Amino acid sequence: MTSSLGAELPELISLALVITLSPLSVIPGILMLHTPKPRPTSIAFLVGWAIGIAGLTAGLVAVSNALGGLNKQPTWAPYVRIVVGVALIVSGLYRWFTRNRSAHTPGWMTSMTTIGPGRAFVTAIVLAVVNPKVLFMCAAAGLAIGSAGLGATGAWTADVVFTAVAASSVALPVLAYLVAGEKLDEPLTRLKNWMEEQHATLVAAILVILGLMVLYKGIHGL
Repeated sequence: MTSSLGAELPELISLALVITLSPLSVIPGILMLHTPKPRPTSIAFLVGWAIGIAGLTAGLVAVSNALGGLNKQPTWAPYVRIVVGVALIVSGLYRWFTRNRSAHTPGWMTSMTTIGPGRAFVTAIVLAVVNPKVLFMCAAAGLAIGSAGLGATGAWTADVVFTAVAASSVALPVLAYLVAGEKLDEPLTRLKNWMEEQHATLVAAILVILGLMVLYKGIHGL
């Protein structure tokens, strides 16, 4: 039986928000606006970031398809959700108990202000792949989509929705800069600094709440 995309959206949007609120999503996008060619460089980074997220998610959708979950919900889906839910809760608790550790922008990230559009595009894809948080959220979303029995059209629509939400924290500053230009330099810098200071608490809360939701859905599906 094919599932409804609407029933899966709360879980997918919640997973995407973990990426959206991550400093390693927001800060690089803001730094692209301080490069020698901010407009083309930031757009190239945004495109690469979206492709990286969509590609990772699609890969896990394909894995679920190979295991027979695209057109009907497989029997293993609830167990996967339980494992993912527990992992999210543990990760959230770890982030909470380590939230007071100092967080500053790494030197390698600050050096990104010197790159051009080509390197920005490649860098965005690499950051999506090597960032454990992005990788795990894309994997969780891909398995959720692929095991929900949405059918091919529903699965790819869900991938697009997940990617749009996950990439929104990069897209919004870039699109705003295209309209307002350098007037946004100071507000975006303040946002970057705030993300460095508060992100651990925010992400910890989101991970625990999301983990409880996914865990409940997995247990309910048994």
